[in-house]
Amino acid sequence: MSYETLLSPARIGTLELKNRIIMAPMGSNLPEADGHCGERIQAYYEARAAGGAAMVIMGVAAIAWPNGACNPNQVAISSDEFLPGLKAVADRVHAHGGKAAVQLQHAGKVAVRDVAAGRPQLVPSVPKPKSGDMMDALTDEEKGAFVSAFTQRGAKVEYQVATKEDIQWLVRQFADAADRARRAGFDGVEIHAGHGYIISSFLSPNTNHREDEYGGSLENRARLLCEVIAAVKEKAGKDFPVWCRLDAHEFRVEPGIRLQDAVAVAKMAQQAGADAIHVSAYADSSVGIAFTEAPLVHDEEGFVEFAQAVKDAVNVPVIAVGRIEPARADKLIEGGIFDFVAMARKLLADPELPNKLANGKEQEIRHCIYCYTCVSQIFINNPLRCAVNPRTGHEFEKVITPAATPRKVLVVGGGPAGMEAARVAAMRGHKVTIAERGKRLGGTVFFAAIAYPPNGRLIEGQMAQIASLGVDVSLETEVTPEWVQQFKPDAVIVANGALRDAPPILGGNRSHVFDGDQLRKMMTGEDASVAKKKLRGWQRLMMWVGSVFGLTKTHERIHRFSHVWMPVKKQVAIIGGGLVGLELAEFLAHRGREVVVLESGDVLGRELALVRRWRVLHELKTAGVMLVKKAQVKSIEQDHVVYSAGDDVPQTVSADTVIIAQGARENRSLARRLADTGIPVLEAGDGQAVGYIEGAIRSGFDAGLAV
Repeated sequence: MSYETLLSPARIGTLELKNRIIMAPMGSNLPEADGHCGERIQAYYEARAAGGAAMVIMGVAAIAWPNGACNPNQVAISSDEFLPGLKAVADRVHAHGGKAAVQLQHAGKVAVRDVAAGRPQLVPSVPKPKSGDMMDALTDEEKGAFVSAFTQRGAKVEYQVATKEDIQWLVRQFADAADRARRAGFDGVEIHAGHGYIISSFLSPNTNHREDEYGGSLENRARLLCEVIAAVKEKAGKDFPVWCRLDAHEFRVEPGIRLQDAVAVAKMAQQAGADAIHVSAYADSSVGIAFTEAPLVHDEEGFVEFAQAVKDAVNVPVIAVGRIEPARADKLIEGGIFDFVAMARKLLADPELPNKLANGKEQEIRHCIYCYTCVSQIFINNPLRCAVNPRTGHEFEKVITPAATPRKVLVVGGGPAGMEAARVAAMRGHKVTIAERGKRLGGTVFFAAIAYPPNGRLIEGQMAQIASLGVDVSLETEVTPEWVQQFKPDAVIVANGALRDAPPILGGNRSHVFDGDQLRKMMTGEDASVAKKKLRGWQRLMMWVGSVFGLTKTHERIHRFSHVWMPVKKQVAIIGGGLVGLELAEFLAHRGREVVVLESGDVLGRELALVRRWRVLHELKTAGVMLVKKAQVKSIEQDHVVYSAGDDVPQTVSADTVIIAQGARENRSLARRLADTGIPVLEAGDGQAVGYIEGAIRSGFDAGLAV
């Protein structure tokens, strides 16, 4: 595609942007603890500007810091003392031809830093107490981090219902912060009027029960927002662009903001002076699954219809957000549905996405896999990071520089760790060869992509990247010390994946019991010998048909074929409720299987990022999957599994297929044998330490940097 519309210039007020791609504002925990913008966050935003985004919006800058702050490391814009760091961000964005904006925020009822300090939280009305399930899926370590603000010495939950004087103070703080942003060199400001923060609390009938001119009717509830916009225009200048982020819908909230409310508020905001409307959404923050409904929507184009409704009602540009792919954004902008697309997760995964679109390198984009690793860190007070991009949040530390001496590098293993190591090593000028034992690249992630398709886009992007860098690939190659001595590399990176040992369970050798490797080899057609041992004649015939007609050639084809046939019967017991077991359970449940997951620990999906874990557990429960914690499997019988759960009382569950989804461990034997050749050896991936996709890519990056 040419992406002619997406890459065309457009304006927000007096601000001209070189294309329609905006980095969406997102909390990062990357500033310094005292609110200053140090090197870490400066380099983070600079990387997105260098990647071609027309504008980056710095997320959640606290207008009254430390008052009203929600994160332990949050951008402060409450005093001129913060101007040097803010100016450095704007200057570094401008150096790459991008525009810089800052999102202004007061957290209100979710200002947990106020709780930690014993300060009252500013609210329109005292919130109603809520109970939810957010804590149910957390590990003990996560629970400790999650509630740390409430357990500090002096912490106190107390509310201050905003007086008229408080509201006037808020308006001044927003206006002063906007003027400060202008003086720091920013090109515009976004007023955060969504996501449960102070202005959205005034807008929502669920949290605003006031009886004065700031409560009751929608016009009254929108009064604070309109006064803020007008004050910003007055203080920062009529020509200084200002826009607001609005919730178009509050999911799982009654009564809550609805689309007709958002449309009406957008009109009022425009009348007050807003130069654009940024359309988002929110959900009940006490329920885990809700966060993946809004604001970080899991469904593709989840908020597009909201943006369209606002676009139809206002005469200023509309910014859309919510998992919109570039090709779709191009068509939707061309069709007049919205004017700009905001991306956060996509630009964490690949800051170069806009440049790659412009330069015809779309296939080389490193795609977000929507695992929620990034935002999950914020819930437990850690700095933001990305599972597929080790440089995110470490841009100034993890710098890919040319090698002093180009070398001949052999990478053993073509999974995500091996491909990442090869990519980085090749970028540094080394001559790189990947030797892969299997028939295709991707390793176990190729199989994981069958259950979770976003994983497939990741490895496809990796393949395109290494191809463009001239990395040689040798498939169906068994690497031995003798082979390496004949190949004569200057260095070897071993990324050969984990060992998987099935636990010693009585009946574990029955024909209807598969481990993960066996299931993978059967579904991908990698090893016919496994099928001969485990499958009946007609089942092997189905596998042969799939192979002959190319149905096992790509993960997309296998994904579609799996709706028709799999070597898995109706009642499935999965032993192991970690990342692999839960994603497999979700996959099978969506294909009509009756699934039970037996997990020996007390936390399901421990390896999944917290927000993704909430999502998966909700999906499994909705699909009727039986989830058993503290399950000790006693035996596997012909048609059932015997286990106990937290006691010695035996229980049974029917199962005509049993899948063992546990037992992965490091696999360092090859690395040790190759080290005996005298050639320098580095290790990466699950063979070094089981870390799944994030650990594999991070260790591969580090190995490619070190070789």
